[in-house]
Amino acid sequence: MSAPKPILNTSLPSHFRQIRIELAREQGHPEGAHDIAYVLVAPLDDNGHIDAEAWRKHREACRVARLRPGQATVHGHLVHRRGGSWAFEYDANIPDEGGYHFNEERFVPGEYVSVNEEGRTHPFRVVSVARL
Repeated sequence: MSAPKPILNTSLPSHFRQIRIELAREQGHPEGAHDIAYVLVAPLDDNGHIDAEAWRKHREACRVARLRPGQATVHGHLVHRRGGSWAFEYDANIPDEGGYHFNEERFVPGEYVSVNEEGRTHPFRVVSVARL
């Protein structure tokens, strides 16, 4: 996949955020793992939910970076699928990953969300939400 085009922060509505989620405690990672993470750029409403209407207007800007130790960062897009589900779509040799109930989840620090990676659901903690 080619490098994503730069996003001019001034071209996005003010409710776009950079969101970092990190692997939470699970079997094999009793303390979680800060280096297994995703960084998302997405519009959030006042309650911290992904704003689907703003996503539709600015799809190209809604991105994800997949961070894994010892691996190159993989870039993709946050996509909204039929039925209201959200997913991370990559052009690289990585299967798409689904956000488990992202349409209901709040992206605020301290909250937990789940991501389905290759058929397994993993818990992630929202560690930061910052204005672009």
